[in-house]
Amino acid sequence: MGFLKRRQIMWAKKCHAARPNVAEWDAPVFPWLGSVAGSVPLVLLLLLLTCPTLLAGRTKEKLSYGEGLIVNVPVAEKEVEQVVEDVAQNGVIRGTKEYNKDEFVGGAKSADSSHVFPAWDQGGKVFYKVRTQAIDPRNFKDSNDVGTLVVRYIVQPQGEKNTLLRIDALFEEDFRHTVHQSDGSVESAEYKDIREHLDSIEVMKKQNAEAEEERKEQVAKKQNLAMRNDAVPASRPQPPAQPIPQPAESGADTTTQALPAAASEPPPSASAASTQTLEQHVKDLRKQVERLVKAPGAPLRSAPFHTAGTLQLMSTGTEVLILISTPYWYGVETHDGQHGWIQRDQVEVP
Repeated sequence: MGFLKRRQIMWAKKCHAARPNVAEWDAPVFPWLGSVAGSVPLVLLLLLLTCPTLLAGRTKEKLSYGEGLIVNVPVAEKEVEQVVEDVAQNGVIRGTKEYNKDEFVGGAKSADSSHVFPAWDQGGKVFYKVRTQAIDPRNFKDSNDVGTLVVRYIVQPQGEKNTLLRIDALFEEDFRHTVHQSDGSVESAEYKDIREHLDSIEVMKKQNAEAEEERKEQVAKKQNLAMRNDAVPASRPQPPAQPIPQPAESGADTTTQALPAAASEPPPSASAASTQTLEQHVKDLRKQVERLVKAPGAPLRSAPFHTAGTLQLMSTGTEVLILISTPYWYGVETHDGQHGWIQRDQVEVP
């Protein structure tokens, strides 16, 4: 028998001798295992409490690129289309910047198409806002070069009162022509701008409706007051004067003398005084929000976008009252009660 064979037999015998009996198997082989087993529920509880925090941290750090933004806007398609067209022409791309000191990327221009995006053939109206020679715009995946920054807006009708709006943003490098996707910051910021325009239009509509209702009430009150004045006679006849008998022994003739009528003007009513106070307060408020149209004049538009219809052309120095303020437009009222929109840079403080 060889040396290696003998060593294997001796090792097997030692292991067999060291193996515990079946009766001894109930005792723990490792004495410390019992104490650890008692703390297993506590360890599991700590793991359950810690895992959600770790997962949340990983989810927060993870960014989603290229998803874009799709939202259903509860506004008619025509109105959304006009606002989107105006935003596409405002010259800025929000949600990104070229340098740390910037707030947005300027110098953008509207376009009918862009080679950065594939052709769109699924219906609706498409708008593009393009900024060429953009230097390393932020919030685009792995962008570190000069290239073309493009935002695409797609407006699709969803019935008479709803519109589907889709916004996507891409950045293409000029040298390698690599396309980088947005993390959603540009799409969210551009939609916020569109939403503010739509909200301003809605506020103006409500104010116009309230003003029209107030005018109707004032006209109705004037008509009712005129009808009451017509029903009341202009002057009431005074009762005939009673004769005053004179003493018989005086020999004078009996004559009649009219009693003097006590006529007095009524004091001014308290309502008239309060009306004057209210009018003065309104005048004071108007002075705080009045603006003057700059030279050479400006159009008063029906909505806060460049393609909206012109209500009237206001000459230089025309006073307007600011009702609504947006980043680019003022909702104003003229002295003759006309409501409309004018660009902020076309008016100045008196």
